[in-house]
This record gives sequence, structure tokens and C-alpha cells, in this order.
Amino acid sequence: MTRDLEYNITAQDNGVTISDYLKKQGFSHAVTVQLKKIPESILLNGKWEYMSTRLNDGDCLFIHFEETEGSENIVATNLPLSICYEDEDILVVNKPADMPIHPSMNNYDNTLANAVCHYYQTQGIPYTFRCVNRLDRDTTGLTILAKHLISSAILNSEVSVRGISREYLAIVKGFSEDEGTVNAPIGRKEGSTIERQIDVLHGETAITHYKRLAYQDGLSLISLKLETGRTHQIRAHLASTGHPLLGDYKYGSKKWNDRYKKEWKIEDQVLHAYQLTMPGMKKELENLSGKTFYAKVPEARVSGKFYRLIKETAWEHGTREALEVLH
Repeated sequence: MTRDLEYNITAQDNGVTISDYLKKQGFSHAVTVQLKKIPESILLNGKWEYMSTRLNDGDCLFIHFEETEGSENIVATNLPLSICYEDEDILVVNKPADMPIHPSMNNYDNTLANAVCHYYQTQGIPYTFRCVNRLDRDTTGLTILAKHLISSAILNSEVSVRGISREYLAIVKGFSEDEGTVNAPIGRKEGSTIERQIDVLHGETAITHYKRLAYQDGLSLISLKLETGRTHQIRAHLASTGHPLLGDYKYGSKKWNDRYKKEWKIEDQVLHAYQLTMPGMKKELENLSGKTFYAKVPEARVSGKFYRLIKETAWEHGTREALEVLH
């Protein structure tokens, strides 16, 4: 992947080193280290310069970034890939259910990373897999992938300050409140490396806003908006309200889930990341400023599980939010 950027230096940055200037633009230490290895990656007024060179008002700084190697340890696998958006900086995909993000011991060639690496391999483009917002294996929906180290650094910085707005659709147990906010710290459950719980004393800040869109037959269709992105945040927070996700055996009732597994063939939690909104972005990614992405429920769910449940709970007496996503 390659990326070229040009900066016109003004009086306010007079005397600042190239290194410090790039840090102000969101370049991480890893990016600046990589730039030093690329011939003529830093041109000041057309001349190759060092990171320690100081800038002057009126200077033109040109940055050329290039990655010639990809994720060699990830097997490129031809898997279905639903692309919602792509430009020179990011790829946004609609992740299906039952697909982990990264390869692991028992998931060597069936992950999103495998699929994306195959997508770029077929184009002859070296690609290093960098996921910006991670979803659980069985959560479907919008996932942002950085296409190079610069966009990765800037987007991960936005994630750390909660700059990217994320909204989900879910079906939960019972008649939830009209709307509300769960502000409860989340920590690891004792004795488990995966499961989380509300932990007021030692947990990390976690905030989830929710709104009921429709209700029928003991199920609520809700939308959720996250302020934070803790592991299993939605699942743990909903369970704490008494309205666990449908299909979530880890945080919900086995008996209740078994009923729907038998009736509706529900095999995983019914949670879909349907909307992402970007904040105002720096010059490097300014084309993404304020952009909103939407993802339909993946076909596998539209044809069965999620679609039928949403149809029963909201389709005929539902809301614009639900209908716009599904249409």
C-alpha cells in the first residue's frame, strides 16, 4: 500500500522539526520509524530531508509512505466478503456471523483477516491486516480496516478518545425500558480469561445507551449506541439490566435460549453493528469527516434468524430505524 501527502507550512509551525510536526498530524512513532527506512519518503521543497530538519513558513513538505510486505503469517483464503466502502485509506466491510476477526489456534483460515488478505492478494497488493473496531465472532456488521500504517494510527487514536460513533441493532429478552443508559464499569470475571462482569471496584469505565424500537411476544428490538468499547460490553450490560441478548448463552438463560434455538434455529447472539459515523478528521483522512456508513443485516440472517425475528417484532408495526437498515 502507498500513500502520498502534502503539507503547506504556515507561520505557526515555524521552527518546528519535521518529526514534531508529523506527530501533531497524528503520525505515530511506528509511522515515523517506517518513514526513515523509505528512500525519499520525506521531501522538503523537493529535497530529501531528515526528521530533525526544522520547518519554515512557506515550506512544502511532501510525505511518501509505502509498505511492500503484507501479513505473511495470515493465509489468504477465498471467503465471502461484503464491502460497504473503500478508498485509499480504509476498507469497511459487513462482517457475517460465525467469523472471528483474527486467526487463532482453532481458527486458522476462516477469519476476516484471511478473507481480506485474499481480496488484496488477488489484486497483487501487499496488505498488512489492521482492524480498527473489533466485533465478537458472532456479532455481524460494520468493521473498519486500515489500509496502511498512517490511517491505522489516526483511526486508533480516534477510537481511544471515543471519536467514532457506533450503533447496533439487537433483540433482547423481555420488555425493555423505552430508553436508558447503562453506566457500569466492566472487568474480567474471576477464573475466566474471556467472560466479563460488572465490577464497580476494579472495572474499566463502560457506557451504553439504548432505545427500544419495538416489542412483541416477549422480545424487544433495541438500538444501542456505545460511548466506550470494552470487551463484551453490550452483552454484559444488557444482561445486567435483565434483558440479555437473544442467543447469548454466556450471559443469558440457557432455558430461554434453548426455546428459541429450537423454534428459530438461533445459534448465536442476535447483535448487528448497523451504523458507524466518523468525527471531523485531520487532513490525512479529511474525506471521511462526518461520513456515516450503514450495513444491512447479512443475507444469512436476512433469510432466516435475525430477519424473521425483526419481522415479527417490528416489520409491520416497526420504526424507520429498523426498516432503513433492512431495506
